[in-house]
Formats: sequence, C-alpha cells, structure tokens
Amino acid sequence: MNRTRLLMIGAMALALGTFVSLFVYKNLQGRGSSSNEPGNDVIVAADDIQVGARIEEHDVRTVKYPASALPAGTYSARSKVMGRGVILPIAKGEFILPSKLAPENAGSGLPSLIPPGMRAVSVRVNEVVSVAGFVGPGTRVDILLTGTPNGTSESQTTTVLQNVAVIAAGQRLERNAAGDAQNAPVITLLASPEDAERVTLAQSEGKIQLALRNPLDTHQDPVDPANARGLYKGGTPIAAAPPPRPHTVKPQKSQPPPPAPSILGVEVYQGDKKKEVVNFPEQGSEDPK
Repeated sequence: MNRTRLLMIGAMALALGTFVSLFVYKNLQGRGSSSNEPGNDVIVAADDIQVGARIEEHDVRTVKYPASALPAGTYSARSKVMGRGVILPIAKGEFILPSKLAPENAGSGLPSLIPPGMRAVSVRVNEVVSVAGFVGPGTRVDILLTGTPNGTSESQTTTVLQNVAVIAAGQRLERNAAGDAQNAPVITLLASPEDAERVTLAQSEGKIQLALRNPLDTHQDPVDPANARGLYKGGTPIAAAPPPRPHTVKPQKSQPPPPAPSILGVEVYQGDKKKEVVNFPEQGSEDPK
C-alpha cells in the first residue's frame, strides 16, 4: 500500500515538473522571438583610429545592429564618414559618431581639432618647462611668467592663464597610451584669440613655465604674484593693489565778506551854532569814501 502511494506521488511530481519546464520553455521562446528585431546597417571602426587621422575605406566596416540598441547619430552609409578628420580616439568596433569627427570639409590633422572661435598657439619648451615631458595632448596646464615688470628691478612670477588645453606635443596629436613622458621642443595650446595674444606677449617678456593640472580640476583660483622677498623668512610679499577710490569733488567754501570799517563820530560845537557830528574812521581801518 505504501509502495503504491509512493509511486503515485512520484508520478505526479514528474508530471508537474514536466509541465512547469514546458511552460517556462515556451515563455522564454516567446520572449526571444518577440525581441528579434531586424538588424540595421551601421558603420563601426574596423581598427583603432587615432586623433587627427583621415578616415579611409579600410578604417571602417558595416555591421547589423537592432535599431533599439543603436545610439543617436550613427551612420549607415560609408560616404558620410569618408575623408572626415578624427578629433577623438575611436577604438576598434566602436560606432562612428558625429561627436568624434571634424565637420565636413574641415580636413584632418591639427586644423580639424580647432573649434570655431579658438586658436592654436605654440610655445617653445624643454624638459623643465614641459614638466619632465608629461605635458602632452589632452592635458591641461597653467602658464606662469617670470620677468621684471616696468619700473622695477626685482623679478616676480605671475600666473598668466589657467586651465589651458594642450592639443599637440611636437607633431603628435595623440597621447601616449601608457602615460609615459614624451619630450618635445614645442607644445601647442588651444586658446581664445585674446589669450593667444597674452601667451605670445609672455614669451617675449620673460621666461614661461607650464604647471600641469588634474584634468578634472577646472576651477580657476585668484593667485597673487610672487617675488623674492616673499620667499624668505620675514620677507614681504607683493601686496595686492588696492581698489581705486572714487574721485569726489569737495565743495569750495565761500570767503566771508571783509568787515565794514568802524566809524567814530565826534560832536563839534562852534560858538552858539548848532552842533554837528563829524565822522572819523578808527585807526587801522580805511577812510570811508
């Protein structure tokens, strides 16, 4: 009796397990078939493409992706990307997006990396100025100037510009992937037209030094100039220039009129005639007219 009941329970459990397995299988199969979208043609990189390169036929390939998995701005025709300059590195298999390409007819190389309204200006450097060669494309620097201001004989250092982007080191437009130092005689900076003038003037006024920044630190701090007196104990650093005082015109005080001369009256009697009064000015005053 007990054996028969155990066999029945086992058969029911097996049947229930089979039913649940079929239900789950059908459910998963239905989901997979419903998400099976037709693939769209999209252009991806056939190999790693460096900054400044011009996209050629061998640099791209066409693959199929579901439309829902594609980011905005992807290209489906090769003619849309052929000859375009690359302004950001593109890895193998990565989508070709408009944000990584220079505008059409902008060419390739360094000119394609310059946004509208900006300028590329180069400065001559050495291992010290370029922070032992660690100033390279993609880094950001502050520009320091050491010289003697007009009217003074004492040298001082001042910060000319802060948070300036470096777009080239020598003729290299891409950064070393390993982060190794790369010495170059010239560093090219990206600056506005006004800042480009300041950089050019700083090179003729004295010696410049580049200070490397953390790329995430974009805050610009007010920095006072430094001189030799402020480096030594008891020295006096250069004081910040006081703000100009507003010019006020003081009202002119009116002069009081001169005092009237004092008159002294004298009564004169002539015989039995009627008296008359003769006026004489006091001593020290003018005669009345």
